Amino acid sequence: MAEKKMWGGRFAERTAATMEAYSESVSYDHRLYREDIRGSQAHARMLAAQGFLTDDEAVKIVQGLDAVREEIDAGNFEWKVEFEDVHMNVESRLTELIGPLGGKLHTARSRNDQVALDFRLHVAARLEQWDELLHAVVAAFHAQAEDHVETLLPGCTHFQPAQPVSLAHHLLAYCQMFMRDAARVRDCLGRVRVSPLGAAALAGTTHPINPEAVRSDLGLDHVFANSMDAVSDRDFVLEALFCSSMIMAHLSRFCEEIIIWANPNFGFVKLPDAYSTGSSIMPQKKNPDACEIMRGKTGRVYGSLMSMLTVIKGLPMTYNRDLQEDKEPFFDADKTVRMSLEVMAGMLPGLTFVPETMAATMRKGFLNATELADYLAAKGVPFREAHHITGAAVALAEEQGKGLEDLSLSDLQKFSPEIGDDVFDILSYEAAVRRRTSPGGTGPGSVNAQLTAVRQWLAD
Repeated sequence: MAEKKMWGGRFAERTAATMEAYSESVSYDHRLYREDIRGSQAHARMLAAQGFLTDDEAVKIVQGLDAVREEIDAGNFEWKVEFEDVHMNVESRLTELIGPLGGKLHTARSRNDQVALDFRLHVAARLEQWDELLHAVVAAFHAQAEDHVETLLPGCTHFQPAQPVSLAHHLLAYCQMFMRDAARVRDCLGRVRVSPLGAAALAGTTHPINPEAVRSDLGLDHVFANSMDAVSDRDFVLEALFCSSMIMAHLSRFCEEIIIWANPNFGFVKLPDAYSTGSSIMPQKKNPDACEIMRGKTGRVYGSLMSMLTVIKGLPMTYNRDLQEDKEPFFDADKTVRMSLEVMAGMLPGLTFVPETMAATMRKGFLNATELADYLAAKGVPFREAHHITGAAVALAEEQGKGLEDLSLSDLQKFSPEIGDDVFDILSYEAAVRRRTSPGGTGPGSVNAQLTAVRQWLAD
């Protein structure tokens, strides 16, 4: 005879021990117990409103579920692998506490719509946390940017010195990235906050249920439109994992820059002790471990996304047990994203930028070359010719071990008679930044406008 499984009425043999160990999910889905209990309580109240339960029965079920939750919260609950998952464990304990009445709770629902509801509630709660943490990271970038509007940084393309920019402008670029991440998270929430309860196994139910009442009770935004889609849809997990991957990509980009800038060969930034480590053999070392670990964990989150994409790529309608594999990748990605955002928000205020080193690097890289080309173009020289003239002037300065601004007027006039005394005003790095007055550019007016916009975004 088979052991007493809740679904085991037609089985004559026991489940193999290896199969039981292989197929259980309670070892990780137990963390959904709050959502499972919350959803079951909403379901019980709906069943009472629809006449399947008396009001007294619904109260007993709700109170019994409260008791189960308190046991779990207190660490006094025994999770049993033979009950397979969080749902069966909770329902079994409920039945122990209130008797056969506990068996009525599963009327008009399946584990298929139940688990979809639990996981949607869980993912929605985590996305809300990501949103809060993203705001904290944006605020930390914004605070650093406010302190460095006039600090000049060698801006790069192809990782080669290109043009001088305000350090604030560079930091505000990351504000834009994380603000987009927050927008994606909030947009994703609208598709996560859908109640699938009432879809039952796949075809709906013969009972006159009220899915809208459950949705309202749980404070969700929408009710499922198609029962087959409701139990098989995991787009919300994929979308959340894509959001997590984008967040980690943006964190990793900044980490890469900090790792480079902290190297003494650059020396643009000094790392806070609290987010660095030393070497076991080299006492002089100060390693950017927080940034390196975050950069490494980015691949781990990408792996969670690829894992979930692979799970769903060949699934026929509707619920398949493969979907059990949706939770661990998300749980892992969620932990990584939350910790990474917390670390970044904590580390940013402790970064100390070194303007003098940035300025010295700018002088080595001819970052004012575009200014000379634009100067000549403004004098009527075709830009392509101005570009060639400027390149020749850079070659001379490099040969003499000077910056463009250090060449004499006579040296510069060898390349074009259009060059006058006023050229030295535009070769100033500070002037080069001030002259970038276009919207969204690195000039002080634009940078201050960006600071104001981000400040308003944080306030809103």
